[in-house]
Amino acid sequence: MSYTKEEIRAIHDLPLTTLIYRAQQAHQEHQDPAGVQLCTLKSIKTGACPEDCAYCPQSAHHGSDLKPEPLLDTDTILKDARAAKEGGASRFCMGAAWRRVPRGKQFDSLLETVSEVSALGLEVCCTLGTIEEDQATALKDAGCSVYNHNIDTSREYYGKIITTRTFDERLDNLRTVREVGLQVCSGGIIGMGETKEDRIAFLHELSNMAPYPDSVPINALIPCKGTPLEEQKFVDPIEFVRVIATARILMPKSMVRLSAGRAEMSEELQAMCFVAGANSIFLGDKLLTTENPDRDADFRLLEKLGLHAWEPAGVEV
Repeated sequence: MSYTKEEIRAIHDLPLTTLIYRAQQAHQEHQDPAGVQLCTLKSIKTGACPEDCAYCPQSAHHGSDLKPEPLLDTDTILKDARAAKEGGASRFCMGAAWRRVPRGKQFDSLLETVSEVSALGLEVCCTLGTIEEDQATALKDAGCSVYNHNIDTSREYYGKIITTRTFDERLDNLRTVREVGLQVCSGGIIGMGETKEDRIAFLHELSNMAPYPDSVPINALIPCKGTPLEEQKFVDPIEFVRVIATARILMPKSMVRLSAGRAEMSEELQAMCFVAGANSIFLGDKLLTTENPDRDADFRLLEKLGLHAWEPAGVEV
């Protein structure tokens, strides 16, 4: 089902009680209403990124104190993948600060890593920048199931956040990975100074993809020192919940991932996000380079809310 911006605005602006009721209807119909997929995100190549994303401390354009690191070897990554599985994760996501996926030894090493992580029984997701069709096919053949490439924000606001890659390049990249049979993970960041209309346009872009993304990560900006957005205030909690609920209504079969920013959220706000339709979180003390809640605290919260770990079909944990 496709939606106009006017229709999305009407949903987004519903009284919060009605909006959450509608989101719960969609969630209850299409998802395990008490299930939460537990993922872990690992930075496998950190820093010195040629992109100028205003939110990101890994950009070589900014003055953050992050120290660049080369691509990690397979054995090092496998240790973290095993720990993630033992800690309850069913999906292991690997991110590399590249603008474009390289060829040669680095890519060969990456394929070996994907194969080994997949052999552990983990669902594998990669976020590596622009990828060519043959590389995406090789990743899939190695055991990768999902490719992440966020659109970040609305088309209209995008140029104020990133200038080194166009919005259409991102959409083209998503089409490439979809065409080779990889699942698509794509979402964005709320709280970068965008307007409500930008959020509606962002959701319009995602929900009208054919098909819409299998996974939709919704991040709350964590202002990072040295980046252009370091002084940005944390997003209003109710506005954030509205985006989660609207995403659930528009994309009822997607995993809506409560991603970056949880370390700044109260238990009550996280609970509201789950009620609004979020059904995935990332475990571990880091999300690439930003802080994430303690794993034990996450499990205590899930238990308090009566929620349980959700396992994708075909993945044994």
